[in-house]
Amino acid sequence: MLDGPLLARWLAAAFGLTLLLAALRPSAAYFGLTGSEPLTILPLTLEPEAAAQAHYKACDRLKLERKQRRMCRRDPGVAETLVEAVSMSALECQFQFRFERWNCTLEGRYRASLLKRGFKETAFLYAISSAGLTHALAKACSAGRMERCTCDEAPDLENREAWQWGGCGDNLKYSSKFVKEFLGRRSSKDLRARVDFHNNLVGVKVIKAGVETTCKCHGVSGSCTVRTCWRQLAPFHEVGKHLKHKYETALKVGSTTNEATGEAGAISPPRGRASGTGSSDPLPRTPELVHLDDSPSFCLAGRFSPGTAGRRCHREKNCESICCGRGHNTQSRVVTRPCQCQVRWCCYVECRQCTQREEVYTCKG
Repeated sequence: MLDGPLLARWLAAAFGLTLLLAALRPSAAYFGLTGSEPLTILPLTLEPEAAAQAHYKACDRLKLERKQRRMCRRDPGVAETLVEAVSMSALECQFQFRFERWNCTLEGRYRASLLKRGFKETAFLYAISSAGLTHALAKACSAGRMERCTCDEAPDLENREAWQWGGCGDNLKYSSKFVKEFLGRRSSKDLRARVDFHNNLVGVKVIKAGVETTCKCHGVSGSCTVRTCWRQLAPFHEVGKHLKHKYETALKVGSTTNEATGEAGAISPPRGRASGTGSSDPLPRTPELVHLDDSPSFCLAGRFSPGTAGRRCHREKNCESICCGRGHNTQSRVVTRPCQCQVRWCCYVECRQCTQREEVYTCKG
């Protein structure tokens, strides 16, 4: 059973892959974490015995706890899916926060400091990571990349007698069960651990809420005498948007001293979100993200971010907010880009090169 610090340790190690996975795209390689370097590439063209050993080593290099390592080793597809989930989650986090003061900065020391605290940003990281793992595992099952799971059999499709099962549905049942076991159960005594586990479950619930039934008609002249139907998860970008909205409406719970602001105080459960009859639990039963501490401003360099000095901004959209009232610098530059592109028969695109002047805005220090 994993507690909050162990979850944070896995999350901290996992999100260390952020930018390297985006930059490296080998076609026949396997990614794994090492102790000395953030990423190493293991070849896939191995003999069966060597491939099994590489799988075990990949699980070991992911800095997992004992139970997580055992779950990873059970199926050769898990380690690769874990790395895929981390990359997808980190890149989606950066996309959703690209216009914010905190732009999902995940470099080592900032990430470690954030994960020690109960900020809204920490809540989002837990939710997006569990959502990413749930999404990646469900897709890996339906793609045949896992040995212990396959397509979703969807026994509860509506009007099943009129539908013939077809296609290959994303196996959300398997992936959500795996993720809950992999990320651990909440501790009844440790409020922070329970908050983290709650936010993990929010990520899984957002994935479940986005499942859609897709059908294809079969019959003479396009008639729909027989339909084959399967379940598909929503694109992960939609999941990210949903979680970003939950971040913006996150609920503060518990009682804590806020080191970021130097203020202390007791916080009761949000109005209308009582945890249950007769319960003194400060953690409400809600599908929303919850946090313990007020977030820092992220304006100046510190423990939690490098600050916003020098950050590029959009004058009409977010310069005032991101630059924290310090103003922004304006630079003019000439850029050349492809333009007036046309598709030529048969198989290529022809473009002109257009030169234009653009202005770049960056926050003052």
